[in-house]
This record gives sequence, C-alpha cells and structure tokens, in this order.
Amino acid sequence: MMEENCCISKKKTYRDEEEKKQLTKRLNIIEGQIRGIKQMIQDDRYCDDVLTQMLAVNKALKSLENVILEKHLERCIAKQIKEGNAEVTEEIMNLFKKMR
Repeated sequence: MMEENCCISKKKTYRDEEEKKQLTKRLNIIEGQIRGIKQMIQDDRYCDDVLTQMLAVNKALKSLENVILEKHLERCIAKQIKEGNAEVTEEIMNLFKKMR
C-alpha cells in the first residue's frame, strides 16, 4: 500500500517509519560529527585533524545523498515513468545538474 501513495504530491515523498528512522539515525550521526568539528575549532585542534573530520562528514553526507537518490529513482521517478509522465526526465536531469 505504501508504494501506491509514494509520490502523490510533487512536493512530498511518503516514507515508512523504518526508512525515516534509518535516515534520522544517519542525520543524527552527521549532526554529532559537525558538533565535534565545532568543538575541535574551539579547542584549537590541528588543521589536519579538523580537515580529516570534515572529509568524514562530507563522505557521510554523500552516502546519505546516494541512499535518498536511490529511493527517489526506485519509487518516485519509476512510478511517474510508468504513468507516462515524460516531464519527469527533465526533473531528474535538473537534479543531477544540481548534484554536480
């Protein structure tokens, strides 16, 4: 039933509770990493150490981005293509341009 309601609105994606829990968990980890970087700055930590932590945050964000993109393609985009919505091609192309 969840798949049928996936992308009814152009501005909403309906996620089940398990997916929300997993995404929120990842975001909480990233948030903690950001707070850690902020503390490192306050503690005058060595630049290389700060930059290493920043790279870890970037990697975590990229990984989260990939998960959300994959779900978007599997659910929302595939559903619209099956329904004959050719405009979705432009939407996904614009999204990929933004992600570069």
